[in-house]
Amino acid sequence: MTDKQWENILEVLSGKIFKPLPIGFIIDSPWIPKWYGINMIDYFSNDELWLKSNIAACDNFPEIIFLPGFWSEFGMCSEPSAFGSKSSFPKNEFPNAYQCIYSIENIKKVQKPNPETDGFCPFILNRLLINRKEIEKHGHKIKFSVSRGPLNIASYLMGTTEFLTAMMMNPDEIHYLISLITDFLVEWHELQRKTFDTIEGIFILDDIIGFMGEEEFKSFGLPYFKKLFNCNVKVRFLHNDADCSVSAKYLPEMGVNLFNMAFNTSLNELKTVTNNSVTMLGNIPPRDVLANGSFDDIKLEINKLISSLTDKSHIIVSCGGGMPPYVTSEKLKFFVDEVKKITS
Repeated sequence: MTDKQWENILEVLSGKIFKPLPIGFIIDSPWIPKWYGINMIDYFSNDELWLKSNIAACDNFPEIIFLPGFWSEFGMCSEPSAFGSKSSFPKNEFPNAYQCIYSIENIKKVQKPNPETDGFCPFILNRLLINRKEIEKHGHKIKFSVSRGPLNIASYLMGTTEFLTAMMMNPDEIHYLISLITDFLVEWHELQRKTFDTIEGIFILDDIIGFMGEEEFKSFGLPYFKKLFNCNVKVRFLHNDADCSVSAKYLPEMGVNLFNMAFNTSLNELKTVTNNSVTMLGNIPPRDVLANGSFDDIKLEINKLISSLTDKSHIIVSCGGGMPPYVTSEKLKFFVDEVKKITS
């Protein structure tokens, strides 16, 4: 991310309305290697290809803010690996983190990992350290510390169904697990900020909050996310592209000021329930329109989104979720041109 892009984000968060509206996308391993034409295993294992593909994305689309920018990650295995989850890396498919907690009794035996040494954490940091000079030479800086959220990680360690069931049946043990994971994540984000003095934002991804009722979220989600976002950074970014009808009104209390949501959620409704205090990153359907739709479909959805907005402040035009695989350069450039045409 360039200094100018970072300043633009801060200005959008402050309420400034840009003409044209800014455009941003979350990009990582599902999209970059396929767009760049390499296997996913090469993207994960080859630092040079990882760097070149990220630079190529930035160079090809200078008008797009890519978030979090030069994301060093190993898919969903990134944090669960530190807790002992087995990781599987097919040659050109998404990696998978396997369940490693098989009974409620095992939860109290889980130990808090050390982010400096455990799982993929040291490899994530070292990739950025190795490539930092080249990243900055190309005019970009590492601006976000990044992780999956505590509920997301717990669902991988236990299995999603098992985790949500245990939340109802064994609340004490689940609070213990979520608290342990949260403490680890606090240390993980602190380590990232300590390692890179350019970091001024935090980015957390957690879809499991979309599978909880309101009372469950207030008990098992809200206090832990408040703890994670209670840090001295300028941008506190949350991704949840599951249902956010329960949790959205709590975004300001959580400390979130930038939010990426599911594509079927109205930005006007989200702005209302958050008193327009949270910047929204969305909200075009990612797969059915951006990846699989025609140029006419993209134009229609962009026009529909922009014309529906009752207030164009606190908006970064994007898709509802991360960039899906197989979105072509032509479609991205068309997306940028269409947003510029409508909002200039």
